[in-house]
Amino acid sequence: MKRTFSQRLAILSDAAKYDASCASSGTEKRTSKSGGKGLGSTESSGICHAFTPDGRCVSLLKILMTNFCIYDCAYCINRIFSGVERARFSAEDIVWLTLEFYRRNYIEGLFLSSGIIRSSDYTMEELVRVARTLRLDHNFRGYIHLKTIPDASPELLAEAGLYADRLSINVEMPTEQGLASYAPEKNAAGIRSAMGHIRYRMDAAREKAPSGRRPPRFAPGGQSTQMIVGADAATDQDILSSSASLYTGYQLRRVYYSAFSPIPDASVKLPLIRPPLLREHRLYQADWLFRFYGFNFQELTENRPDGMLDLEMDPKLSWALDHRDIFPVDINRADRETLFRIPGIGPRSVIALLAARKHRTIRLEDLERLKISIRKIRPFITTPDWRPTRLADRTDLRTLFKPAPAQLSLL
Repeated sequence: MKRTFSQRLAILSDAAKYDASCASSGTEKRTSKSGGKGLGSTESSGICHAFTPDGRCVSLLKILMTNFCIYDCAYCINRIFSGVERARFSAEDIVWLTLEFYRRNYIEGLFLSSGIIRSSDYTMEELVRVARTLRLDHNFRGYIHLKTIPDASPELLAEAGLYADRLSINVEMPTEQGLASYAPEKNAAGIRSAMGHIRYRMDAAREKAPSGRRPPRFAPGGQSTQMIVGADAATDQDILSSSASLYTGYQLRRVYYSAFSPIPDASVKLPLIRPPLLREHRLYQADWLFRFYGFNFQELTENRPDGMLDLEMDPKLSWALDHRDIFPVDINRADRETLFRIPGIGPRSVIALLAARKHRTIRLEDLERLKISIRKIRPFITTPDWRPTRLADRTDLRTLFKPAPAQLSLL
């Protein structure tokens, strides 16, 4: 039975929800008797919300070109032997859809992925054709994120970077053994090779030619990847080790962690239940500490015999309790790197604190003026008017770092 355009849109936008690489936030909060599809609903249209590095929220059309796929990845709902409803858009369909949504101010850009059909090169060529048509034929200046096919030809990857703002290639599983077991058609070395090719092109685009001219820009938003958490036996230490090599070796902008979600007709290899979502959250916190706080990934799991992050408290607090000899820290004498290690203080607070120290000695009451939570930071610091008697144990600090209860207002 031939499906209508709206039916295909519903199928392919729903299939795209498993890809976390555009940092989308859910929009299913406002429900109604009509199932959440009343006035103002964007969920059924495949519109998601992503956040830029400066915190700005942008709307993207997040969609698959097709959920047909010739691969049989055990963890993927769109694998060849899955019984899901199938649909496909042509390149012209997606171009039209993107332009119409953009003209109506529904979206600011496009996130496009696809199942593998016919071959990797054929699928990649179709994805590139969408971006090329939007840029050259319609002068589209909105954001474009292409999910690239790792074993497509280097020429197609190179062309994709000329039209897309960001490229992403999913490593899928944290370890090579996991990938070989759950996605035998995919090759870890091939994925890394494609990432290396994209990095080379991005580096070349930043260099001026001897004539002084810059080469055409190439994926100015960089590249990202996604790995599935909890489908195999990989520990958090394995996952973070893989992330570290990706960040340092390929200069990735982001590694996205996606908690495995059980799928219909699943392989017997897969777990029957999903891992705690809190595990995904802890991995993101550890990732943040690596990228912005100067931590090494190894530090965060070195004292954990099972190689797993503590689910009961955030990685920074857990690290501080494992290194009690460092604390308390003199807030007026500690260097920048040490300040970043104090639980309850972030990069902006460190900058504000260092600036304030140039003009006066910091006392406990001054921290509140700098918008630093005294309740959280107090066990780990000393000031001229404060010195903790001891570093509290884990139970005390777990309570201390819980969000304060909301206050009722009588106004």
